[in-house]
Amino acid sequence: MKYLLTAMLLFGFLVGSAQSAIDGNWKGSRETPNGTFEVNYTFKVTNDSLTGTMKTKFGELPLEKGKVDGKKFSYSISFNDHSIDFTGELTGDDEITTKNERGETKLTRVKG
Repeated sequence: MKYLLTAMLLFGFLVGSAQSAIDGNWKGSRETPNGTFEVNYTFKVTNDSLTGTMKTKFGELPLEKGKVDGKKFSYSISFNDHSIDFTGELTGDDEITTKNERGETKLTRVKG
């Protein structure tokens, strides 16, 4: 019984502390009428909640209302009294695609 309890506690710890494949730093760019728009993200998944930041040449914004469902996720960013909703999907070990009303951006994992 003692070994069973120890194994269950160890398994619970490993599952609870497992890192999501979405966690980490990501970067991408998209062509716009005003030139190339570069973006860097930091994503952190806790249970089904997504937090983090989006950083561009205009500054850094926190992710809001972040949700995760397997490889798919959603969040919003707010600036100047505007809010933009995003959806995203982990499409490979090192690739994410995000979408919003203005288009699609492919992100790659920043290693290191």
